[in-house]
Amino acid sequence: MNAKLAVGERAPDFSLPRDGGGTVSLKDFRGRKLVLFFYPKASTPGCTTESRAFSSLAADFEQSGAALLGASADPVKAQDKFKKKHDLAMPLASDESLEMLKAYGVWAQKSMFGHKYMGVERVTFLIGTSGLIERVWPKVQVAGHAEEVLTAVRAGT
Repeated sequence: MNAKLAVGERAPDFSLPRDGGGTVSLKDFRGRKLVLFFYPKASTPGCTTESRAFSSLAADFEQSGAALLGASADPVKAQDKFKKKHDLAMPLASDESLEMLKAYGVWAQKSMFGHKYMGVERVTFLIGTSGLIERVWPKVQVAGHAEEVLTAVRAGT
């Protein structure tokens, strides 16, 4: 079982392949807040709704001093297709190795219709300018989530 990260802990470093080629790293966001949201699988209904909601508020997050980054275990090719199809405004990181997902405690045993399997939990982290975790939203309910996170960013937590 992965340990869950808590408010006040240092966000684990990462450097991952991203949509469009290249890499994205935690250090790319140094000096600004980062909303890091994990989603189970690109192009599924809940993940699409959540990603589109964050994307529609991207300018508001930017104006509030926060960057957005989505992450899942999907391969880069799937992230590219997902981003293009829904015209998403933020980078999408691919962690096929599961290292970063495990470091953030979001790779976990899940259950659906009595079937247990390993997968990505829908969790959002607000990482502060100093690299410390300022807020965690575990077991995210998609409806209204992006707006709730934006409100927290604007409030300073």
